[in-house]
Amino acid sequence: MRPLFIPDSINKFNKNSEALKPIISLIVENFKNLYTESPDISIIIPAYNEEENILKTLYSLSVSTTKYSVEVIVVNNNSKDRTEELIRACGVICVNETRQGITIARNSGLAVARGKFIMNADADTIYPEAWIDNMINPLAESNEIALTYGRFSFIPEKTSRTLYYIYEYLSDFNRLINKKYKEEALNVYGFNSACRRDQCLSVDGFNHPKGTNEDGWLAMKLRKAGFGKLHWVTQKNSIVWTGDRRIIVDGGIYKSTYDRFLKYFNFNHVKKNKL
Repeated sequence: MRPLFIPDSINKFNKNSEALKPIISLIVENFKNLYTESPDISIIIPAYNEEENILKTLYSLSVSTTKYSVEVIVVNNNSKDRTEELIRACGVICVNETRQGITIARNSGLAVARGKFIMNADADTIYPEAWIDNMINPLAESNEIALTYGRFSFIPEKTSRTLYYIYEYLSDFNRLINKKYKEEALNVYGFNSACRRDQCLSVDGFNHPKGTNEDGWLAMKLRKAGFGKLHWVTQKNSIVWTGDRRIIVDGGIYKSTYDRFLKYFNFNHVKKNKL
């Protein structure tokens, strides 16, 4: 079952930058408890003008319950606001990348990552405590899995949460269609996936052909290279909560729902910017 309402465990992080600044010292201490000189996991977060969001993301990751050691790498992708200042204040690794672009930013983070595993996250997303282990355990336990990807829900700004609840179930159904009949890599999003660092580097990182997306293309490259299958992490306590600006950019909830409807009844429907 999906949550109809935003859980209290997520809402406690869902605050603006000013509200969270007083606990930056707590975030720093939390990360110290997760960090070692030889981390198991590198979490890479591209950030462009995320002054209002980056603290909620880092705060949520800092209280992760995990058996792994973690380093967090935030790639400041030419931000014009106080994003870099807040990243450094939280005690995580800050990489300044002035070349604009999500693919460039993710590759810049990958270049300095030291963990055996790479986790891909975004700077406007809240991560539940169990996210790290639920995403990494399948990779750690089976060499037949090349990449894991998870579920997500939307934190609404203007749209009703009830509408998103329905939309998210439709999206899950679409992912089942992709998995069984189309291309499972279409289910992979860069803010909620994980793979092995050495394998990611061996397939040229996040680079991808024009007209494709860096996240799903990486999944296809890893699978084609023989590193294993894709694995969908479906536990409820692994659902990440992200801002709805992706929906807004795509034309809003009603347009997105209409696009989903077309996909259900026409397996040959091609999504714009599809892999």
